[in-house]
Amino acid sequence: MKLLMISGDRSVLSGKKGAFWYTLQEMQKHWERIDIICPKRQQAQDRGEQVEDGRQKSIDDFSHKEHPNNVFFHPNPRGLLSQSSWIFRKGQELIGKHHHDVMTVHEYPPFYNGRGAIALHKKTGIPFALEIHHIVGWPIAANLQESIGRVLSRWVLPGEARKAARVRAVSVPVEQELQRWGIPSKKMCNIPSFYLDHELIGRISAPPKSYDIAFCGRLVANKGLDAVIDALRYLPDARLLVIGDGPLRKESENKVRAMGIGNRVTFLGWLPTLEAVLDAILTARTFVMPSLSEGGPRSALEAMACGMPVVVTRVGMMPEVVEDGVSGFFTDGSARDIVAKVGNLLRDEAKREKMGMAAKGVLQRFERRTLIEQYAEFLKDIPRQHHASR
Repeated sequence: MKLLMISGDRSVLSGKKGAFWYTLQEMQKHWERIDIICPKRQQAQDRGEQVEDGRQKSIDDFSHKEHPNNVFFHPNPRGLLSQSSWIFRKGQELIGKHHHDVMTVHEYPPFYNGRGAIALHKKTGIPFALEIHHIVGWPIAANLQESIGRVLSRWVLPGEARKAARVRAVSVPVEQELQRWGIPSKKMCNIPSFYLDHELIGRISAPPKSYDIAFCGRLVANKGLDAVIDALRYLPDARLLVIGDGPLRKESENKVRAMGIGNRVTFLGWLPTLEAVLDAILTARTFVMPSLSEGGPRSALEAMACGMPVVVTRVGMMPEVVEDGVSGFFTDGSARDIVAKVGNLLRDEAKREKMGMAAKGVLQRFERRTLIEQYAEFLKDIPRQHHASR
């Protein structure tokens, strides 16, 4: 069977071996062909790279010999304002040439993926799944933009779901919220997208501890890095490692300098592989992620799988996997509460080790091969049901 995927993720095109890269590495085993329509790579032209036959050419191209040859990227050569029309036009071309069986759509504001996919569905009749990994600004919006995104999602997503064959949620809280918005439970399926690689994690060995707190994620408002930095005011000896990049990096670095704690905070930026990320996380004693809204957070699950106690907010998957005081601590996200929870762990090495061992239980629940096989079967069942109903 052949899959057409509509995604906003362009990390693979940027040479990043992140979550999407690892997902595709396993997904390709279940499909004859996967075509991915996505936005253009940011700053691709500035780096002198070319797009040929719908595939981004670079030294980290997904088609290199360690990767499959049945996954093809089709980035929009123009900007996001034309993304819906690109999905519609390029999708028709691909479906006409390769005769895909099903389409899956990763949807979020500003909803260009859904608009393009629904137009393509009407034109070609190809059935599609709507995937909602994260409700922007829910449960708490970090700014006005997220507040608007949450309101728009409340009105747009149920309408798009009516046109979809199935709807995928990736956590129980998101599934329940979508049902409150009127999406029928019979149309929904809860399949987590937070895959953990047993083999990779088993190869990771804990290095000597150089930091007290690790933070890993895109540096944007909803992730809560600002509160973590504020917490260092009350943890005078603590050292913080920040893994990741994003629009708030410069602002965060300036804040650290203004607080006079530059010698206690290291900004690593993006790391090239998941293995490198996990190696870095494990140089710390605790992992902290006080997100306001979140689908995972994936990095917290990875830290738990490596045997680290986590301090997290009750967002995304966290209420389902963290047992408060056993495998981690829940925080309200304020700097003072982060101080209390992290301080508790830093003062008691035996407690950290015991909670870290309990945290490893997530490995069994989110084993990569099992969940991706379940995801592939969910998508393959859509055309079967579609043809059976005709």
